[in-house]
Formats: sequence, structure tokens, C-alpha cells
Amino acid sequence: MADNELSKRDFGCPIMRFGIVGGGQLAKMMAMEGSKLGFSIAVLDPAPDSPAGRIADRQVVGGYYDGEKLKELVAGCEVTTYDIEHIDVVELKKLEAAGSVIHPSPGILEVIQDKLQQKEVLVAAGLPVPPFRRMDTPDAQLMRDFGFPLVQKARRGGYDGRGVFVLRGEEQIAEAFQGESMVESLVEIEKELAVMVACGADGEVRSYPVVEMVFDSESNLLDLLIVPARICEELAERARDLAERTAKAFTGLRGVLGVEMFLTRSGEILINEVAPRPHNSGHYTIEACVTSQYEQHLRGVGGLPLGSTELLVPAVMVNLLGAPEAFGEPRVLGLEEAMAIEGATIHIYGKEEVRPKRKMGHAVIVDHDIDRALEKARRLKDVLKISGRRKG
Repeated sequence: MADNELSKRDFGCPIMRFGIVGGGQLAKMMAMEGSKLGFSIAVLDPAPDSPAGRIADRQVVGGYYDGEKLKELVAGCEVTTYDIEHIDVVELKKLEAAGSVIHPSPGILEVIQDKLQQKEVLVAAGLPVPPFRRMDTPDAQLMRDFGFPLVQKARRGGYDGRGVFVLRGEEQIAEAFQGESMVESLVEIEKELAVMVACGADGEVRSYPVVEMVFDSESNLLDLLIVPARICEELAERARDLAERTAKAFTGLRGVLGVEMFLTRSGEILINEVAPRPHNSGHYTIEACVTSQYEQHLRGVGGLPLGSTELLVPAVMVNLLGAPEAFGEPRVLGLEEAMAIEGATIHIYGKEEVRPKRKMGHAVIVDHDIDRALEKARRLKDVLKISGRRKG
């Protein structure tokens, strides 16, 4: 759409009505950013008091596979999106066929839900990925032929490290999990990287800076994120180019796409997985970039101009997880000391129940000196804990 056409558009209030399937922290931050622009936000979530539902204009209480509840959500919205992939794509396709606007499209979501199909799209686009092979049921000979060490990944339903199992040798073959999966070569990783990519209605694609991800070895959850990634400029440019090409491989994609990558010890960059929504690796954009990933996603799916992806200041993001023995009502310990750390912004998601390793919040520390930001982040991790208290 040309600039002169944009200037002629007349917006009422609310500016636009968005629906979000999912009411967790990602939807909450979308709702917070959307409210600044005068958008109306409705969410669907099975929890009556979901984090996003507390601040949205409307919440539909229901499951992600409840066709009637999905229909109720989209009925009052101009555009519907989602903050989680594990939702009923068949019902979404029916709603789209009946005239509802849903982005990213249910067809793209259907492909991304299946990790094997996701990889096949990347390969068809000529993008580099680790070697992989389909495995419908655990197959000892297939695994031997493929070669150890390998990673077995569930084709559907895996999330936050679940549905992923490393087999280092033949002695572990009997431990392979049942169900449709794929096997993938275990890559010798130098660093794990990610890039958020924004896709507009007119085909415009903009990428955010490359981030470096440090994972907890036990939970396989993101522990620390550093931006900009501590890599040379040539590698950073290559990673952003690959991320943008990845987004273009999913024809017609609108909104933001999280692209996770491996930097190998030999200097290759391989694409690991993608997520068609705001992503944990883009939390930092609220404090550190001109346009947050949450506002950007709403711009993209809503057909509005994309915003700048410029990084204003280096940052480190820390995931705040439930303590090892935490159950029940969340209790935040060390909050005042953490808030006193200069440059720190703390986000507590407002989940009603804490469990060990459950994502309960995150913190972003901005500082023009990345080493100083890292030191502050480690101090914050030491003082800020989320424990639990049994109810009753």
C-alpha cells in the first residue's frame, strides 16, 4: 500500500480488534503493547484467570481444540493470531474458509506444527539444516544406519525441551520414545543463535539483531540471552540473511517468526527450528529495540506498516523459572534487591501456580557495556527466586 493511500485511511476507536488463541505471557505482552496503540484484545484460554485475560478487553474461557470457543473468539475480531502452536489447525482452517482473517495462516501453522514437514520446507528452499530422517516408530536399524550420536525429536507436540531425546550410542536404542518422530544429527555446537523476523502484509521482511542463547543443561530451557550475539559481523550478517530467507520460505507469512540456529564449531550456521509467533528469544525487544516483537507481530498480522527493528542498547535477558521445590501459590523472593539493579526491568507473568522450572517471568538488563550487563544479570539470578506456597 502506497504512503498516500495510508494517509487516507480513517481509523475509529478501537483502532483494530485482535483475537489471540492463548492467554499466557506472550499474549499478555501482546495485549500490553496493543493497548498502547488503541487496539482491542480478546484472548482464548482454558484458565479463567489467565495472565493475558487479566488485562485483555475480553476473555473466552475454553480449550485450544474447542471449535465452538474458537468460533466465539474470532466472531468479534478483525484479525486472529495465536501465542502457541499447539492449537486446532483444522478448526482454524474452517474459520478461515468461512471468512475469518487468521495470521499466520492456518496452512503455515499446520506445516510448522510438524517438525518433519517444517524441515522439508527449509530444505526445499535451499536452506542449511542438520541431516535428518523420518522415523515413524523406533527403528534400531534406521538409527544404526543414520549414525550416532543422534537426536530423536517428536514430530508434533514438543515444546520447551520436551519431545527431544539425545541417543549417544547403540546402548540407548531401547530408550527411544514411541510415536512419530524424526532423527537428526547431533551437531557440534559453538553457539546457539536466534533471529526474530517480522513479515508485513506487502511482503516486506525485516530482521532483528542476532541473539546468543545459553541453555540450562538439565532442563534444556533458555537460561540467558545476550544481544548482540558475541560473533563477528560476517557471521551476524549471514545469520540474519538465513533468517529472512527462512521467513520467505513460508509463502504469505504475516507477523513475527522466531528462527533458532546452530553455529557449529566449523563455522556453519544451521537452522534448527522456527516458531510463527513472538518468542522467548525476543523478550528483550521491549526494552532494547525501537519496536518490540509484540507490537511488531500485531502490526504484521493487522496489515499495518512494520516498525524499526533497530537495537538501541545491548541487553541480557534472564528467564525466571520456578525453584526446584516450588509448588502452589507463587512467592517472589528478592524482588526489591533485584529491582535496585541499575538497568533491570522485571516481568512477572502472573501465573496462578508455580512448578519447578516453569516459566514464571523474565528480566531484561540493558547496559552499553555487555560484560557489565552480564555481571548484573548473574547477580539478579542469584537474588531473585520464585518459590511456592501450598494453598490452604
